[in-house]
Amino acid sequence: MRVIVFVKATPSSEAGLMPSEQMLAEMGRYNEELAKAGILKDGAGLHPSAKAVRVRFSGAERTIINGPFAETKELVAGYWLWEVASMEQAIDWVRKCPNPMPETSEVEIRPFYEAADFGEALTPTLRAQEDHIAAMAAMQRARVQPYLFYNGRCEEALGFYASALHAQVGMVLRWKDSPEPPPPGMLAAGFDNKIMHSEFTVGGTAVLASDGCGGWTSSFDGFRLALSVPDEATADHAFNALADGGRIDMPLAKTFWSPRYGMVTDRFGIGWMVMVPGQKP
Repeated sequence: MRVIVFVKATPSSEAGLMPSEQMLAEMGRYNEELAKAGILKDGAGLHPSAKAVRVRFSGAERTIINGPFAETKELVAGYWLWEVASMEQAIDWVRKCPNPMPETSEVEIRPFYEAADFGEALTPTLRAQEDHIAAMAAMQRARVQPYLFYNGRCEEALGFYASALHAQVGMVLRWKDSPEPPPPGMLAAGFDNKIMHSEFTVGGTAVLASDGCGGWTSSFDGFRLALSVPDEATADHAFNALADGGRIDMPLAKTFWSPRYGMVTDRFGIGWMVMVPGQKP
C-alpha cells in the first residue's frame, strides 16, 4: 500500500528556522535506511506558509489567498511517499524517525486511495483511462541515452574522449569481473579483459559504452551525436580533436542557424555534429 507521511508544521518551521547540522545528519541516515528497505519513493521539506498561496473555490469564482496562514497545527512542513506492506509497518518506521523539529512535533500517516476502494464506480473504461494516464506520467520521467558498442576498442575510445573532449569516465566493468559470467560461446576469444559496460560524461550528457561480445563489425551509420558547446573557440578545439584520425564530413563554418557548425566522424566511426547554439529570436 502507498502512504503519504506528513511532517506537521511547528512554530519553528513556520518561522523558517533551518535544521541543525546534527538534525540533517540524523535525517539523512534515516532516509538512507528507508531507501535501503525499498520503502522510500519520494520526500521533501516545504517552505513556511508565508511563501504559500491558496486558491479558494466558490462556484465559478477563484480567490487567491497569500500566506502566511494561521493554525500552525493544520499546516505541513514536509512529507515522504512510502510503499509499505501495511499501516502497521508505516507506524513502525515513523517510530524510528528522529524528531524532525526542535520542539514537540507530530507526523501524520495517510493511505492513498487504491482502485479497489472505488468499487463499481471505477468502470473498466475509467480504469483503462487511469492506467493510460499513469503510463504517460511514468514516461515523462523516462530518458533515452546513447549506448555505443566499440567491438574491442572501448578502452581506447574512453581515453580518446577524455583527452579530446575532457570527458569524465565513470563506471568501467570488464567481462572477467561480471557477477554473472556470460553463457558459453557468447564471448569472442580474447574478450575476457574487454569492457562489458562503461559510462562517460561529456558536459551534462552521460553516454553508455561497451566492447560488446566481439565477433561482429561495429557500424554507426544512421545517427550522430550532437555536441553543443558555448563558443566558437571551443567548437574549433572539439572539432579538430575529434577529426584527428577520423574524417571531416562537413567543415566547421557559419550557417544561418549557428555561428559554428560542422560534421565529423571520429576514428571509431562515431559521427558527431559540433555546433554553437544560435541566438534565440
